[in-house]
Amino acid sequence: MKRLLVVFLAFNCFSALHAQNFKVTLKTPNYKKGIAYLTYHWGTSLNVEDSAAINNNGVAVFSGKRKLPGGIYSIVFPGKTKSFDFFVDKEQVIGITADTSDLLNKTIVVGSKENLLFQQYQKFSAAKIALINKEKVAYNNAVTKEDSALHEKKYNEYNKQLNDYREGILKNSPNSMMSVILKGMRDPKVLNKAPVTHQDSLDNYYYYKDHYWDGVTFMDERLIRTPFFLPRFEKYYREIIVQSPDSIIKEADYQLLLARSSTEMYKFLLNWLTDEYIAPKYMGQDAVFVHLYNKYHSKGLTSWLNEKQQQTISKRAFMLMANLIGEPAANLQMVDTTGKVRPLYDVVSDYTVVVFWDPTCGHCKEEIPRIDSFYNAIWKKNNVKIYSVLSAEIKDDIIQTWKKYIAEHALNEWVNVYQTPEMKKAEEEAGQWGYHQLFDITTTPTIYLLDKEKRIIGKKLTVEQINDLLQVKISTNAN
Repeated sequence: MKRLLVVFLAFNCFSALHAQNFKVTLKTPNYKKGIAYLTYHWGTSLNVEDSAAINNNGVAVFSGKRKLPGGIYSIVFPGKTKSFDFFVDKEQVIGITADTSDLLNKTIVVGSKENLLFQQYQKFSAAKIALINKEKVAYNNAVTKEDSALHEKKYNEYNKQLNDYREGILKNSPNSMMSVILKGMRDPKVLNKAPVTHQDSLDNYYYYKDHYWDGVTFMDERLIRTPFFLPRFEKYYREIIVQSPDSIIKEADYQLLLARSSTEMYKFLLNWLTDEYIAPKYMGQDAVFVHLYNKYHSKGLTSWLNEKQQQTISKRAFMLMANLIGEPAANLQMVDTTGKVRPLYDVVSDYTVVVFWDPTCGHCKEEIPRIDSFYNAIWKKNNVKIYSVLSAEIKDDIIQTWKKYIAEHALNEWVNVYQTPEMKKAEEEAGQWGYHQLFDITTTPTIYLLDKEKRIIGKKLTVEQINDLLQVKISTNAN
């Protein structure tokens, strides 16, 4: 009895150890040589997990002393023109016999029950989608109303058959990986209400948004190794939710909280959110990146990033912290053309346009006269003033070039200032940030718009955008 127990325990230990190994055996009679690749879907790309040479018998073996994370994997055949998708989940020893003359119908996968359901679905959906596309073309080419009605009816029938098949899988195999995939792909149904009023449109929007992630769990790491999850996630943040920083931050925090027990999902989401908002498409969304830094990166919750990546993120976050929309601008202390100190906060106006520029910069030479034209035509009468900063290294004859440009273009009503080398040195010795960091100056010209209290209400905008924003603000305050 004791001997049997030892054997039993040894067998279990071997089985547990073996379960941590993966082995995918590819048999492909169409090839006698070449390199095949075992890849996995990651976002919209395929990443290589392993490679193997095909021998004279058309066999290639991918193996490793590790467990493959679950998801949709793909065999890429020599020449990289053909591939075959299959599931990897709990079963890690899988055999694939593939005939590349008809991969869909002549490929056999063994060792994985999940792939039986997946292959059945692929064949059924491919057949129905072909019919759906055929009816779509026929409908577009229909001559009579009767033909159009007939093709529309068939189109709807085939769509219903495909949807019914999917619903059948969800009902009969709810715990399968195929069900996880279908739930992740499924677009939420909209309210059965054709919008007539503005409230109808709002109701439809909120219903769609609230049900967008129905059936999807952010604790399931298999989703990130699929071709559909990233586009779905991107759509949610770029098109579905309100594009205000507060709304984005609320959604991001909630989804990251859900993913905390799933290491790979958490990494995937935080990496994407960080990349998306470190250089956002819309003004003000850099507040999302700063929030992510303060709540996650600075707390040591991104240990998978290397030192260089962490330094890049930290440096960028600190550059943005001082110039977020709605926050007070740093009070610049600089001297004018006569050497008199002219602090930014001494400018008394309803709005202040702060311009960082360089008289040797070709783009600046084009934009500065245009800014002055807007100032004289529109801004001045609305109590808008311009605080103009020479944003160039103070050397050679740059000061004379700057003064000459100011005189030639009659920028006399602007507050024209620069930082002396002595001011810069004192600033550095005191360990204070320079104006390039405080205002995130990476190119010239860079334009900011401040309100009466010197809070930032617009930044890094074009002259036209500054003017449009000013018109909105002035009109709003007038009412």
